[in-house]
Amino acid sequence: MKRLLVANRGEIAVRIVRAARDLGISPVAVYSSADADAPHVRLADAAVEIGPPQATKSYLVIDALVAAAKETGAEGVHPGYGFLAERADFAAAVADAGLTFVGPNARTIELMGDKVRARAAAADAGVPTVPGTPEGVADVDAALAAADDVGYPVMLKAAAGGGGRGIRVVADAGELRTAFPQASREAASAFGDGRMYVERFVRRARHVEVQVLADGEGVVHLYERECSLQRRRQKMVEEAPAPGIDATKREAMTADAVALSSAVGYTSAGTVEFLVDDESGEHFFIEMNTRIQVEHPVTELVTGIDLVAEQLRIAAGEPLRVRQDDVAVRGHAVEFRVVAEDPEAGFRPSPGSVGRVTLPAGPWVRCDTWLEPDSKVSPFYDSLLAKVVVWGEDRATALRRGGRALAEFAVEGVPTTAGFFLELLEEPWFAAGEFTTGTLEEWLAERAQE
Repeated sequence: MKRLLVANRGEIAVRIVRAARDLGISPVAVYSSADADAPHVRLADAAVEIGPPQATKSYLVIDALVAAAKETGAEGVHPGYGFLAERADFAAAVADAGLTFVGPNARTIELMGDKVRARAAAADAGVPTVPGTPEGVADVDAALAAADDVGYPVMLKAAAGGGGRGIRVVADAGELRTAFPQASREAASAFGDGRMYVERFVRRARHVEVQVLADGEGVVHLYERECSLQRRRQKMVEEAPAPGIDATKREAMTADAVALSSAVGYTSAGTVEFLVDDESGEHFFIEMNTRIQVEHPVTELVTGIDLVAEQLRIAAGEPLRVRQDDVAVRGHAVEFRVVAEDPEAGFRPSPGSVGRVTLPAGPWVRCDTWLEPDSKVSPFYDSLLAKVVVWGEDRATALRRGGRALAEFAVEGVPTTAGFFLELLEEPWFAAGEFTTGTLEEWLAERAQE
């Protein structure tokens, strides 16, 4: 592979451009009219405008992206995350054009993108799944019958999607009757499929994911990440390794991640996500993300392995270079997703013009960003400004370094969540690593009442 089209924007586009350069691959950018002056455009060797600011008319237009790749002589297409990264039709269109899609093939994306089929694949591979319906249900009566079998409380989840959309937790049949049509409509709007999956709701759970690399012949895991600190089911802080996961549980989860990836013939970087019951210690497969994750830097910092570079090598046809015995975790890493939102106004998105910018630096601090002075935070896209990622020889050191880095982070013109994370770092429960997927929202609710 000599030339690569980066089919994305923002910090992940910058990240991919840099990885391509490190491998001697010429990067090509795409951009909407709103991103004409964006850093990923300037850093690339060539750039193609693909439409107006609205993502539906630019970054989500498959024909425009494929045409840009062919026009510029790109041999491969990297989708990044978000937008079309987990769209099987995009992977198929790239392949049909005679180009290389940097990721798994369309069949695998389609399989793992359907929660019901992914759950069945996991069960077939001997991987534990949350008790629930074996397939999606299309109406409320079927959901009620399933909930009676599973036992309340239950969770309704969109069969065809993720990202927190189409999810409801219901305590009884009355709530389910109200919640099902709402969740189904939301799922149909977001994913074109209103089927819902009914599963047991784990009251106190951790969200732990395992990173894998595969070349279609072999699979290795790069251990786990902790992703439990979420607001409205969106991750805010991630770390590696996961606190509270002992060696026995780690070995079981990583073995299950490898087993599932092997069973589906997975290729590229992928993430197998689990719920860990904080009371029983059981772990359950919930989904597999068939792309690079936002939080991939914490794994890179503790393993020393460049995940994006490995994606590109695998896509270019190289055999997996990483052997399981070579993968070891050193120290601890934490990522803080700093976004243009106002924590004092209910985390309201705050697009606008940016003046002066100060980014954190120094030993063992990494800041993945598109942000620069005199830029604009667009209302058309995700509000992520930067990922402040820190490493330490242990978790306590990493958290102190995170506090130092966040205190250095400053953006003039728009509110950010950097100060919010500084407050979070002062909480004893966070310092002790004693939290579940509901802890952050419980803490926010308490703060709001003070």
